[in-house]
Amino acid sequence: MRDNGGMTTLPPALAIGPHTVQPPVVLAPMAGITNAPFRTLCREFSGGKGLFVSEMITTRALVERNEKTMQLIHFDESEKPRSIQLYGVDPATVGKAVRMIVEEDRADHIDLNFGCPVPKVTRKGGGSALPYKRNLLRAILREAVSGAGDLPVTMKMRKGIDDDHLTYLDAGRIAVEEGVTAIALHGRTTAQHYGGIADWEAIARLKEHVPEIPVLGNGDIWCAEDALRMVRETGCDGVVVGRGCLGRPWLFNDLVAAFEGRTDDYYAPSLREVAAVMIRHATLLGEWIGDEARGVIDFRKHVAWYLKGFSVGSEMRKKLAITSSLSELDAHLSELDLDQPWPEGADGPRGRTSGNNRVVLPEGWLKDPYDCAGVSEDAELDTSGG
Repeated sequence: MRDNGGMTTLPPALAIGPHTVQPPVVLAPMAGITNAPFRTLCREFSGGKGLFVSEMITTRALVERNEKTMQLIHFDESEKPRSIQLYGVDPATVGKAVRMIVEEDRADHIDLNFGCPVPKVTRKGGGSALPYKRNLLRAILREAVSGAGDLPVTMKMRKGIDDDHLTYLDAGRIAVEEGVTAIALHGRTTAQHYGGIADWEAIARLKEHVPEIPVLGNGDIWCAEDALRMVRETGCDGVVVGRGCLGRPWLFNDLVAAFEGRTDDYYAPSLREVAAVMIRHATLLGEWIGDEARGVIDFRKHVAWYLKGFSVGSEMRKKLAITSSLSELDAHLSELDLDQPWPEGADGPRGRTSGNNRVVLPEGWLKDPYDCAGVSEDAELDTSGG
């Protein structure tokens, strides 16, 4: 087998409970992005290999059977294993949501969100703010694992709230003690949001700290070679890819090829091929939503990501950003120089890149890392999708 940037053998298959993920590649949950249509695209490019996680599902909205939430947890028959990410702050509500998923056979794997850095989540003590409260984290994990039965429970987290309040090593140990199957670590703090450079050394330290279970690395994987380098440098058991696949669902083709030693099979689409994927993406969104116009409108946020690096004038970009029908989208794309080859340097940061943000937390949150007073069901978000 060819030398994969220093890797001469396939990494071991990633075991998520009874599910084998080979190669060990996971699509990160992203609000408003990783819905069923986008998961379908990524899965098609991967040849069905990998694990593709839903958008963030709020446990309160799930147990209350919120209409939007119930749509978000719908999986296509071809999606196996079905993977749901849950967000919750109240252990009892998390437990109810997990038991509902099990009893109604709605998923094969549950991931818990302790990595979201957005203020509307952290101000309620959720997402990446929550692991600071060690006892609350333990209570949530205990409820989830006990309620899940045979379903594997994993968790995704960040290094901590900021450099003065790092939590990932303590959280990793608690996760092992409570029966979590695997941990994904985004090598940034809440304060960093998506800015700066991800700390891959933290991923390596976590792997050393919790050798009992798989550790997956997340952060700054923009191309397949980044994934190979992360595994090589950190010893992690797999990779979680988020912003790197925005406007690049074919990255999963490259990731599978890279881990299988087929680096000659990387995909470098022309603009004509990219345009075809854009039309398919918008079409799938319309079918999923049940309304073509709404599907195309939802697709608008993807346009700039797909076209990054290509020569497309500002006026045309504006037109594409306000399309409201498939025919209009197709007509505008047809006006482009579709014979443009894949541009060099088109891989790189996409999506949110802000950093050094003030972290919004509940009042007094940092006074005691163990006291959970003041956290209740009222802290639960009532809508899903971030």
